[in-house]
Amino acid sequence: MIEVKDLHKSFGESHILKGISTNFEKGKTNLIIGQSGSGKTVFLKCLLGLFQYEEGTISYEGKVFQNLDKDEKGDLRAEIGMVFQGSALFDSMTILENVMFPLRMFTKQSESEMQDRADIVLKRVNLIDAHHKMPNEASGGMQKRVAIARAIVNNPKYLFCDEPNSGLDPKTAIIIDNLVKEITEEFDITTVINSHDMNSVMEIGEKIVFLKDGVKAWEGSRQNIFNTDNEAVTNFVYSSELFKKVRKMYIEERN
Repeated sequence: MIEVKDLHKSFGESHILKGISTNFEKGKTNLIIGQSGSGKTVFLKCLLGLFQYEEGTISYEGKVFQNLDKDEKGDLRAEIGMVFQGSALFDSMTILENVMFPLRMFTKQSESEMQDRADIVLKRVNLIDAHHKMPNEASGGMQKRVAIARAIVNNPKYLFCDEPNSGLDPKTAIIIDNLVKEITEEFDITTVINSHDMNSVMEIGEKIVFLKDGVKAWEGSRQNIFNTDNEAVTNFVYSSELFKKVRKMYIEERN
């Protein structure tokens, strides 16, 4: 579990995060949602240790990040997997080499051990014969699966995904959503996803944190969203006619 208490982050005179408190549960897909400028990207970077914050604490399994020494922070970072918005694969490396990269960084495994481990996770994301392809030879969906394989190759305790469906068609986006959820449950990972995609929210949102103007305006599950009377949430979630109809049908069924 990741626990956040009274988190504040500013850039100069701009107060971006204003006392956020929440937790992200192990073995579940936890989503951070909100409009552009809500603070969700800054929040994610604070969780990753990329930004220092002025007030509050972030704890990983009870260990307060600010209280860790340099070596302890390094050990924690080795337990984190990250799927970047644009996949962020190394263009000069093959898909196999991309997946092996974290093993080279954080382990002392032999070349054959690293290749065996990379082969296992590539098979897990349904990439069987892509090992020697270059990233530019792979489709957007394949690149996302490579990014997921790289993120889990080191058996992380924590998985962070920044807009994992960005640039994907709806069908491929659903495949990636389901893959992330399956991996989260299979390996009992604490997964945190930064997303604006309401399809992802409704498909895999077991815990949802909604930010508005740097404040946690609401949190709950995808089922709770249908029942909330929080105006900020309903304005965001049901901005499309499709989700208005879905909510109406859900309420009618319950009544």
